[in-house]
Amino acid sequence: MNPNSDPFRAARAASGVLQCPFHGEDITMILRHEDVRRAAKDWKTFSSDAPFRVPIPSEEGVRTMRQLPIETDPPEHTDYRKITDPFFQRPKDPAFIARIEALIDGLLLAALGRDAIEIVNEFALPLQSRALTYLLNVPESEAETWIGWGIHVFKVTGGEFKKGNLLEDYLHAQFDRAVARPGEDFFSALTQATFRGRPLNREEMMGFANLAFAGGRDTIIHTVSCALGYLAAHPEALEYLRADPKRITLASEEFFRVFMPLTHIGRVCPEATEVNGVTVKAGDRISLCWASANLDAKAFDAPEEVRLDRKPNPHLAFGFGPHLCMGAAHARLLLRTLLQKCTERVASITVLEAKERIENEACYQRALGYESLTVKLSSV
Repeated sequence: MNPNSDPFRAARAASGVLQCPFHGEDITMILRHEDVRRAAKDWKTFSSDAPFRVPIPSEEGVRTMRQLPIETDPPEHTDYRKITDPFFQRPKDPAFIARIEALIDGLLLAALGRDAIEIVNEFALPLQSRALTYLLNVPESEAETWIGWGIHVFKVTGGEFKKGNLLEDYLHAQFDRAVARPGEDFFSALTQATFRGRPLNREEMMGFANLAFAGGRDTIIHTVSCALGYLAAHPEALEYLRADPKRITLASEEFFRVFMPLTHIGRVCPEATEVNGVTVKAGDRISLCWASANLDAKAFDAPEEVRLDRKPNPHLAFGFGPHLCMGAAHARLLLRTLLQKCTERVASITVLEAKERIENEACYQRALGYESLTVKLSSV
């Protein structure tokens, strides 16, 4: 399957919405770029104040607390977001950037020394996990535990939810440690934080931490794997970037657009609402379909083409409006640095074996990167 084929094209051109069942719940998907952006800003009509219901399918069975700040609306969302924002601004710090550069350089050098490497589990997962230790300011050794959880903290290969919850047990232990021996890390900061003049309770702390681990895990792994897969399939792209590294910024944004890891995200309508001629009942959900919006020909010229020099590029890979992804700066830094280091270290990437990952739903089938991608990297 073409990774940037568009399963939403017909419905987007017709009504701009697609009604689709997800785990027994009918959800109206908003498909057009303009409509998705408008809805993302209109939190009164399309609310995120819906514990467990923002992800699709819902996650009541795999976590016990609402994720913060994503499952709240302004002004609560604004005040919650300020609490952890300093950690998510760290990727702009030169010392942080230098650590990421050293991390990726080391991972690439190790991969270049091997006859073959499986990118998803042996490169992208360690990269994401170790980079997260830098972001949360915890010992890098913690990454070994996180790597052991696999690609998704809630799901196993094939998309089924895991039994039990290793993540919540781990987070409780980290907060217990932070209370007893506070430091300068993410967990300690939450135990000392206040919200509107009062200390955070444990459920709120868990909500922040749960999202920090779940929100940027398989998304970053997916983007890293897809970018390397693209460079393998299109060696001219690597040469294009090598000829002028200033091209990397635009190229990375195009990779985020085309290889959108999150198909959509949910919102709940507090009151009955009409969406492009479809009535959504009070309390029902709609979805903001980022993947469809990123392939809308009204917003992007030849949207199914990968254009590494695309400008402007108003993609919605990090969302839009007040809930713009807090980890966007971190994700951008990782991908830009990976592309930069590839131009310095890697002459070519040869695919030895690839297994596609496909998202199969009742109303669409969407290519979603790789279950596995085994390659051979050759040195410059």
